[in-house]
Amino acid sequence: MRARLFIGKQARHIGTALIVSALAASAAVAADPPLRKIEDPHYGDSLFHFYQDRYFSSITTLMVSQHFERVQHHADEAEVLRGGLLLSYGLHREAGDIFAGLIETTTAATVRDRAWYFLAKIRYQRGFLAEAEEAVDRVQNHLPRELEEDRGLLKANLLMARADYAGAAKVLNTMTRSPGAGLYARYNLGVALIRSGDAERGSELLDKLGRAEPLKDEPGRAIAVLDEMGRPRAVAEESDRERRPGALSTEEFQSLRDKANVALGFAALQDNVPEKARVYLERVRLTGAQSNKALLGFGWAADGMKDVKLALAPWSELAERDSSDPAVLEARIALPYAFAELGAYGQALDRYNDAIGAFERENKGLDESIASIRSGQFIAALMTRNPGEEMGWFWTLDQLPDLQHKGNLAPVLAKHEFQEAFKNYRDLQFLAKNLNDWFEKLGIFDDMLVNRRQAYAERLPKILARASDSGLDALQQRSDALAADVAQAETDADGVGLADTRQREQLARLADVRSTLQQAGSDPDVAAKRDRARLVGGALTWQLTQDYPARLWEAKKALVTISDGLAEARHHVAALAQAQRDEPARFEAFAARIKELSPRIQALIPRVATLAAEQQQAVQELAVAELTRQKERLAEYTTQARFAVAQLYDRANVVGQTPGTADHANKP
Repeated sequence: MRARLFIGKQARHIGTALIVSALAASAAVAADPPLRKIEDPHYGDSLFHFYQDRYFSSITTLMVSQHFERVQHHADEAEVLRGGLLLSYGLHREAGDIFAGLIETTTAATVRDRAWYFLAKIRYQRGFLAEAEEAVDRVQNHLPRELEEDRGLLKANLLMARADYAGAAKVLNTMTRSPGAGLYARYNLGVALIRSGDAERGSELLDKLGRAEPLKDEPGRAIAVLDEMGRPRAVAEESDRERRPGALSTEEFQSLRDKANVALGFAALQDNVPEKARVYLERVRLTGAQSNKALLGFGWAADGMKDVKLALAPWSELAERDSSDPAVLEARIALPYAFAELGAYGQALDRYNDAIGAFERENKGLDESIASIRSGQFIAALMTRNPGEEMGWFWTLDQLPDLQHKGNLAPVLAKHEFQEAFKNYRDLQFLAKNLNDWFEKLGIFDDMLVNRRQAYAERLPKILARASDSGLDALQQRSDALAADVAQAETDADGVGLADTRQREQLARLADVRSTLQQAGSDPDVAAKRDRARLVGGALTWQLTQDYPARLWEAKKALVTISDGLAEARHHVAALAQAQRDEPARFEAFAARIKELSPRIQALIPRVATLAAEQQQAVQELAVAELTRQKERLAEYTTQARFAVAQLYDRANVVGQTPGTADHANKP
């Protein structure tokens, strides 16, 4: 019996979960850390691309910003983000270096454990089992509850991968002691026990799972929970039920239960206990993912019980299903075998001939599919049916193109090996497009540089001419004179020195009046006018004295403004002179950079194209290998069918009749 452990539910966005959790926990150790203000705009730009699912843009902008030291306020967080993005592209060694150097020393324990968990998971998926085990062993006790069971299952998988079934059983046994342990852990424990030699206890666990019933929770869903003895447990309070990690959807639970029953059934068949096999296989649904295997095994269980007639129904049902399943192919020759065992030789002969014809047609169709795959049409169709904006680990292949035997390819396309190979091919296609785009952009940048040089050459003389006519020296002299007047007025505490234009006119008129009155003699009327002039002068002096402090402050403020304006003007003149020296050098630097990058990109384009062609070939061969295995199965079944037909004719020759003449007498 072929056993396989399951990590758990459908794979999530591994890199996304890692980075989001890492960013969330990096600001604080609390379970719900407060939002943190983004202080570096360039770091915010990388996060914007990240949350828009543009991961290539995110990591490239982030690395450029790090190179120019633009994310100093978020240095640690930026490293965590970069590590997660590198991990998302499968660069687990580079990501591991970042995590080992940064997370162990500067980040919260919750982030560290999540980082090592996802690093272990991605290494496991890429086949680096020793590295994955080293990473999962670094996880301590800070994972959230929803990841803790997956971590245990991953650890058990790694132990099983190196045939340490007893070690895997020990890990899983510890997990199943928890009241809320998930059904995957119980299933995996049963498999591990069987593989480690404890078949009795393992079969007992799988049997309990195979007999469990889902508990209704809400319309369209169910919660399947087993107690410590493997029996269905009563539903707890709603709040507790929502938190229970063992909760599965009805379909997921029933699929796992079917798998347990099929494993038990075929194990019983191998142990030559068909009665038990029949009991186990009867529990399997007729429409689930395991139904074909169950129907086939049920038929062989009936045959083992010497009740061949009982095998007709399941094998007849199975023989009409999609021939991409090996169980269906086997049923197409098992069914005529049953007819022959019942003495219905004519029906057996017809069924064998039908099977041979179907196998030959299927074989021809497989040849056509293989030719289509090797021509590149299949890979092109996969790319069309599964578009994506950018390269990255988070993209998944989930749409199959129209192909005659896509049912045969569905299992291989679901495997990590094919998914990873196709992702690599897709990433190479993205890189090829990106390089071609940048090669075109370099030409555009070169044209832009020519235009900027021309504009610089045309505008510089005009700007220099305007700068030479600025009159800064004369303005500085006037500013100095005004400053001297204000200083003198402040020294003399003279309000007259700070008088405004109207007051200066009044002072001048008053001086003229006084001069005129002085020349008028001693007339009594003149004396009264002199007295009025004296009063007006006193009032004007009092007003000037009152206005003096404010006017002195305003004058000093105006002098500062004038000084700042002159300094800014001089700065512009100096910047213009500096630009006159530096700008040509910048133009040359840009030109040298463009000249350097152009041949590098030109050299990379054919390399990427070659790698893409090689990767396409590898992807195609993975698909072809699956179809080739199907052809081999067809050849084996065809040989068996032809041999059975020959046996029927030999038997007919012995009794002196043609096959089928005794059908009416022996018809079941």
